[in-house]
Amino acid sequence: MAASLGLDFQRMQFTSDLLPSDIIGVSIFDQTAREFRFHPGPVFTQLLLADEINRAPPRTQSALLEAMAEHQVTVDGVTHTLPQPFFVVATQNPVDLAGTFPLPDSQMDRFLLRLHLGYPDAGAEREMLAGADRRDLIAGSLPRLSSEDVLSLREAVGRVHASEALVAYVQALLQESRRHPGVQVGLSPRAGLGLLRGARALALLEGRAHALPEDVQALFAAVAAHRLVPESEADGRDALAARILRAVAVD
Repeated sequence: MAASLGLDFQRMQFTSDLLPSDIIGVSIFDQTAREFRFHPGPVFTQLLLADEINRAPPRTQSALLEAMAEHQVTVDGVTHTLPQPFFVVATQNPVDLAGTFPLPDSQMDRFLLRLHLGYPDAGAEREMLAGADRRDLIAGSLPRLSSEDVLSLREAVGRVHASEALVAYVQALLQESRRHPGVQVGLSPRAGLGLLRGARALALLEGRAHALPEDVQALFAAVAAHRLVPESEADGRDALAARILRAVAVD
């Protein structure tokens, strides 16, 4: 993905002994200059892969909160701006595996989408098995876009029109999530902003200058499910999101 988009890339393996400073960086005293110098961590990139993020304890996971929300980090009272564009892609293990920690709700709320990759289909798996080494494939990949193109596309997404009726529909979904049976914690305003942003992006991909309720519906589970806190773990989050979506009519 980073190779195709022409972005700088860093991968971090999250483990139980990982420290926040291992992610964002640390200030070290320079004996020669007689001052502290900041040494940036892996978060100073354009696309960060946080692999097995729930292997790290919540305190370490929370080191990404400011980076994901504000695209900056603060160390020793000094704020450092991250490169643009900046994305975090994370993988996580099933929560019932030993050695995993649940992600804090505040962290989950900062991820725009949660996707289930699953297994490849038979044809794609055959091509994968018969193909070259993945490292050679990545090394030989030519960028299809540049970071400037990605920033331009992000601006174009912001220009896609969302009508007052569509905004009202998204707000109705948020309100329904907060009172729906089986929901302990509903969707935050950040979820609504993410849902509208995703709907605008989907409309742009389909060549439209305006977002539709169908765009919101297509993305609702991916945007909402991981943010919902059910009253019982027996209630699957995806099923809960589907019920909320069905409960709100489109005007």
